[in-house]
Amino acid sequence: MRDLGDIEFDILNAVYFIEPFDKILEEVHYPENIVADSLKFLITHKYVSAMKWDAKLSTHVRSFIYDTDNMRAYSYLITKDGLLAHNTR
Repeated sequence: MRDLGDIEFDILNAVYFIEPFDKILEEVHYPENIVADSLKFLITHKYVSAMKWDAKLSTHVRSFIYDTDNMRAYSYLITKDGLLAHNTR
């Protein structure tokens, strides 16, 4: 696995709490396509979870399947592995 770069660490820093894609874009200051690709990398390596709003439960729930072409449809949250990677840099 490749080392995490600055953008991945910036994204991990932005998702300590559940955050929508647009909020992540505001915080990390990189082009949208680069943020999306880095976020997909973090999800694939289980550093971040995609979260979907469940209206019946009135809360976000972890989405194990997500649409990589529609990153705005989800919010994102750092995982335990993501916390460990972020804090050991």
